[in-house]
Formats: sequence, structure tokens, C-alpha cells
Amino acid sequence: MSVSYRQILETCRKAGLLAGAQVQTVFEDTSGRSPIAVAQELHFTTEEEIARAVASRYHCEYCDIEALDLNPQAVMKIPTDTLLRNHMVPIALSDAEITMAMVDPSDILARDDVRTLTRLSVKVVVAPEAALLNAIERFMADQTNLQSMIDDTVVEDEDAAAGDSAEDTVVAKLMNKIISDAITLNAGDIIIEPHEQEMAIRFKIDGVCREIFSAPKSLHRQFINRLKIQCDLDIADRRKPQDGRFGVNLNGKVIDFRVAILPTIHGELAVLRLLRRDSIMLSLTDLGFNDTNFTHIIDALKRPHGMILVTGPTGSGKSTTLYAAINETADPQINLITVEDPVEYRLDGLSQIQVNEKAGLTFASALRSILRQDPDQVMIGEIRDTETGKIAIEAALTGHLVLSTLHTNNAPGALTRLTEMGIEPFLSASAIMLVVAQRLARRLCPECKEAYRPTIEACEKAGFPYNKETGETPLIYRAKGCRACNEIGYKGRMGVHEVMVVTEEIERAIVRNATADEIRNIAVEEGMQELRGDGFAKVIEGRTSIEEVLRVVV
Repeated sequence: MSVSYRQILETCRKAGLLAGAQVQTVFEDTSGRSPIAVAQELHFTTEEEIARAVASRYHCEYCDIEALDLNPQAVMKIPTDTLLRNHMVPIALSDAEITMAMVDPSDILARDDVRTLTRLSVKVVVAPEAALLNAIERFMADQTNLQSMIDDTVVEDEDAAAGDSAEDTVVAKLMNKIISDAITLNAGDIIIEPHEQEMAIRFKIDGVCREIFSAPKSLHRQFINRLKIQCDLDIADRRKPQDGRFGVNLNGKVIDFRVAILPTIHGELAVLRLLRRDSIMLSLTDLGFNDTNFTHIIDALKRPHGMILVTGPTGSGKSTTLYAAINETADPQINLITVEDPVEYRLDGLSQIQVNEKAGLTFASALRSILRQDPDQVMIGEIRDTETGKIAIEAALTGHLVLSTLHTNNAPGALTRLTEMGIEPFLSASAIMLVVAQRLARRLCPECKEAYRPTIEACEKAGFPYNKETGETPLIYRAKGCRACNEIGYKGRMGVHEVMVVTEEIERAIVRNATADEIRNIAVEEGMQELRGDGFAKVIEGRTSIEEVLRVVV
């Protein structure tokens, strides 16, 4: 064993926790127990006091590991016997660094072993010995139970196994565990990904994928078939994409799952999107809009007709923003109808139409029928084609408030995109009141975010503002990691926005077929804050980090 107990207890003696005679008494014990455990049993001191003294001596952080959920991806990078031999366990993992909780931070050989195995730099924190060993044993027990589930699964006939929908089957239990873990960890997506020799299960948490565990490839077909049965899909058809949904109720929380299955060369890839109904009960004030942008949006929503567009890539929170806008204007006197593909959130008291192209119910045909119902407001899930765009523009011009989404990188690009789709520029200019472009950035964990001043070189490279006259950079924050955020450094997400009001000057630019860059320059001159500028403003406010803004904003 490489832990230097004599050095640890000598540190405690120098810190005044133990007397010299007590140290000698501890080492005279012949029971074979850890000297730290002996010192605590004799009431000389506690394991926590010893760990804090050692942490102070070696200028490390103290870690309360008992309440911490270990990162499986991090733990599985190092053999279990290495962890037990050196009394250490990894608690956090990033692209460049692994954080190790250790009893003895002076153990250079153990740190070198970790560095060699992971090819990452090693950060050390100190944890009490018993709590650390218990954490390793808990993790090993969980992995043993999981592996036992996998090993006990016998695949005699795949199609026959697929027809067995009993809740007590091993695959059902394993699937239920994956789903409950995803809900507990607040994951946005579950990815069941087939590889040549194995099946990987990954969670996307706050927009970042993390592998949870892998299983034998033989289980993959049963997983997919079970998903198809839950979603009422065709289990015999493995050659074309299929979409479906199902719902669960966990501890009183209703979660809908939108399932997309896609054939790949190694089998069917399944992505389960978690749709939490409470997430759409947000108001616009919860989404991170600054005061100016919030005022622009509220003013547009108060108008009786016109169009509001929300743009951004898939997964940027466009639908959440539209529902928040609906919540902002909710009124029993207003007739509001939505047409979506798919209907992600099912709400009581709202007329929602699900697109079904096989049955001939497209965005365009649904929108035509909606307008015959004389609605006050219409929400269109996405403008995908020229026909839908034209009908939506005409609806906005004939007395309806239309809310919709469009896939463009920024707000000015939405206007030129509609022109490229074949919609006359003068119609777009007259109908569109406001365009919102957005991304989702992770929030810094409020419990552990670390203040620092970036270097001038770092500011220059990122384009981050600083006082060039004095050379002083602002005090901002970066991710650190603690048990509250599972050692990630981030907890939750917020919007980064670009809100462009279509003014008379911008209308004239649209009519003369100006480029997106020309429209952007006009909007910036009139006060529009671009995506990166809004992100950097949130960095200065201490809500996110420079690295996170650069990750989500091009």
C-alpha cells in the first residue's frame, strides 16, 4: 500500500490534532486496521479533521465525497485495484484534466499512474479515508448490479424476446434504470448508440454528451425493440427511420419522451428527448433576456398582428421561447392554435395540431384550415418550405399574430432566408416585426464558480472587451466544480440572444434585397446587441464563462 500514514499523522501532530504519544499509540496497534481508523476509534481525532489538516498542508481542497455521485466515465478510466491500492477515486473529468480524491496527496507515484493511464493532467483533492473507500465500494456495487443484469440476459430468439413486454424482464429493469437516472441527472437526451462490438448509453446534460456505460452488442436489439413497443412502432421494420413517443411519471413528475430511431451501419441508433412539462411553464423573464430585448419582445406580443420569428440550430430552445411567449400573452379571450411537428409539449386548454404528412396534413394544409377558424394567434412549429412561409406571411398581414421558428444562424439571416425560399421581400418586410436568434449556454454553478481576471492575450483572442487604455481586464468567473454540480462546474442553462426589431430602415433594406451582413450592420447601428455581445455581457454578470460563450456562439 502506497499511502504514507506516518507522514499523514505527522502532519496532524504538527497541526496540533495529535500528540506525539498518541501517534506512537496508533502505530503500536496490531489489529491491521488503518492508522487513521485507529486514531478515530480511540477518539484522538476524526477522519474529517485529519483530511482537512492534510489538505491544508498540501494546499489542496477538502472534498466531502459522501454526498457526491461519482462520474462513471471518470471512474472507469482507472482499474479498480489501482484505486483501492492507492486509496483514491476520480470525481470529475474534463477534456484536459481528471480530478482525483485522495487520502495522501503526497503520493507522487499514484498521481503518475493516473497521468499515464488517462493521459490527462491530474488535480488532487483530499477526502476522508473511510468515506473515500465507501464511495469506491458503492460504485463497484452499482456496476456489479448493472453487469449482473446484463450477464443474466439470455438472448435465445430476438423476435421472441421482443414480444415479451413483462415489466420484470431484465431489459425492462435496465431500461427503467437508464430512464430514472436520466431524469435524476436532468439529462436532455438519452442516446442508445450501437457500435461494432458494443452498445453505448450516453446522456446529454446541459447540451454536453457524457457516456454512462456500455453493454454487449447482443442487448442492443432488445433495447430497440422494447422502445418500439412502448412507442407503438413497427419492430419488424429496421430499414427506415421511425419516430414515436411515450410518457412516464416519476415521483409525481410527468416526463414525455420523444423517440427518434435511425438505421446505421451497426444497427439502429435511438435518441430519446426528455420533455419536461414544467420546463414550458417558464415566463420570458426566466429565459435570460436583458431588459432591452425583453421590452422589444413584449411590445411585439402586444400588437394584434404581424410575425415574430425565433431562429437558431436544433436544440437551442426555440420551442421553449415560443411557449414562454404564449404564456406571457395567455388570455381566455384569445383564440390560439398551434401546428407542430412533432407536438413536443401537450398542454391543456390549447388547440394543438400534429403534422401528419402521410395523411396529407402538412404545415401548409393545416395552416390554411387554421385560418378558417379565425384564430387571434397562430404558432407554427417551423417554416420549412415556401408554401408554409407564404401562408404564414399572409396570415400576419391579414390580422393574425403569427409566431414561428426558422433555422438560421442569426437574426438578420432569417430575412434573407425567406427571400431565398421564394417569398417576396416586400411581403416579409411588411409582416415581420421581430426576429430573435438564440443559443443555450450553461450557467456557472453558483456554489463553486471561481473569480479571476483573464489575461490581455486571452481577451484579445476571444474578442472579449477590456479597458485598453489602462490594460485592466474585468473580474469574471470560470467553472470549478463541486458536489452541487457533480464536479462539472455548470448547473442548468440559459439563453444567449440577439433580438432584431424590423424598423423602417431595415424594411427598406429588405425590399432592395440587401444582404444579411448589410441588414446586420443597420441593426447594430440602431442598437441591436449581437449574440456574442449578449453572451459576453452575461459573462461580466457572472452567469456564464468565456469558454461557454465561445462554445455555443460562432
